[in-house]
Amino acid sequence: MKDKLTKSFTRRDFIKGAGASLALFTIVPRHVLGGVGYIPPSDKLNIAGVGVGGRGRDILNGAYNKGAENIVALCDVDDLRAADTYKDYPNAKRYRDFRKMLDEQKDIDAVMIATPDHTHAVVAMAAMQMGKHVYVEKPLTHNIREARMLTEAARRYNVATQMGNQGNSSEDIRRIAEWIQAGVIGEVRSVQAWTNRPIWPQGKPAPKGSTKVPPTLDWDLWLGPAAMRPYSPDYLPFKWRGWWDFGTGALGDMACHIIDPVFMALKLGYPTSVEASVSSVFVDDFKMGEFPESCPLSSIIHLEFPAREGMPPVSLHWYDGGLMPQRPAELNDNEPMGDWGGGVIFEGTRGKIMCGTYARNPTLLPTSAMNYFKQPDPVIPRVQGDHQTSWVAACKAGSREAANKLASANFDYAGPLTETVLIGNLALRSLNVKEMVKGTDGRETAVYTGKKKLLWDGINMRITNYEPANQFVGREYRSGWEIKV
Repeated sequence: MKDKLTKSFTRRDFIKGAGASLALFTIVPRHVLGGVGYIPPSDKLNIAGVGVGGRGRDILNGAYNKGAENIVALCDVDDLRAADTYKDYPNAKRYRDFRKMLDEQKDIDAVMIATPDHTHAVVAMAAMQMGKHVYVEKPLTHNIREARMLTEAARRYNVATQMGNQGNSSEDIRRIAEWIQAGVIGEVRSVQAWTNRPIWPQGKPAPKGSTKVPPTLDWDLWLGPAAMRPYSPDYLPFKWRGWWDFGTGALGDMACHIIDPVFMALKLGYPTSVEASVSSVFVDDFKMGEFPESCPLSSIIHLEFPAREGMPPVSLHWYDGGLMPQRPAELNDNEPMGDWGGGVIFEGTRGKIMCGTYARNPTLLPTSAMNYFKQPDPVIPRVQGDHQTSWVAACKAGSREAANKLASANFDYAGPLTETVLIGNLALRSLNVKEMVKGTDGRETAVYTGKKKLLWDGINMRITNYEPANQFVGREYRSGWEIKV
């Protein structure tokens, strides 16, 4: 019994991230309280949710797992959006400010974060600094510097982590990696990836004037680290994704899903260059709109990666806003290209692989090749459970090393993936940079100077051939919302 108590204490101590005394630890044995399948309170994770409307409700429900864990606290700045989740967990304490929640409620073991992109990092960092394990919806952060900060913080504070790109826990993503790494299609030197996003307004001017803030919403808390401005229904709900101050556009919304199998299968690190182009928006006859606050209507992004781990250099091409790569000749006219949300095509020297969103339904091209295809033996460990329950298991694992084996989208993996995604947004935003340039007549004119190809030093997080682009590596924080490390 002593060994059993000690083992349970060690795990619980890891969960809480605190040095509780064994003398204070109590546990009632399973056989006293219940039969087979009974989960004693000490084995349950105490979970808090921040941003619990919409997607936040879904991930909490996944972790709750029909009562296998405890939902002890719920935090949201909008009572209307959070109302259904409040009904789901009537015994959970409610908060509007996550800082108050973390400061006051001491029984929280782990925090699930599904706020808008611009507040992911401030909430996650605060939670990790208090020894809480964290699950953060994709993209991990709003900008590149924040992704690096959270990756390093997870190591420093020794917590279990997971990003909410649920396809990373699937069988399909591992099959794709095994096919490619076994050389099924030869060397992959080019990848095409696309999404149907945006499905919200983009490429538009910032709203003017002011609108009364809904009584259920705390607008100041919703803005968080972003600059103060009047409330507008053009920002909420969901439409925040199209504004650079809050969201990360089509790329940030879907690339952590769609590029995930590319990142895993090809063992990608930091790209060495990025190049972007965007669609034009006309506001009047012969007059193009300039809307630097808003993400573009559509874009194409090209990323180049160096050789790594025996694999050759590879180019990754991204399309959104209705733009798509050329349809492969191997695909029959009546066969879908990808799926409803987008897809990926790996182009190898001896064939092609196509999959849909979340790495779903991988297939060789032509698809008839699957009729005689003998799949390689599985060599990549499979996830036990789903994306949320594997993270819960990671929180109970007893060490960060063991946790990272259970939660495969941990920040050691998700941080670099997010940086790779967000370098595309840096390139897009650089296209809006204006500088005064002197013409042949001696007069200065404000023109766009963003280079078409930006060279990236991933280790140092810097564009090396166009200094103005580096302003988009991070962001400015509203006073009182700075991230402290």
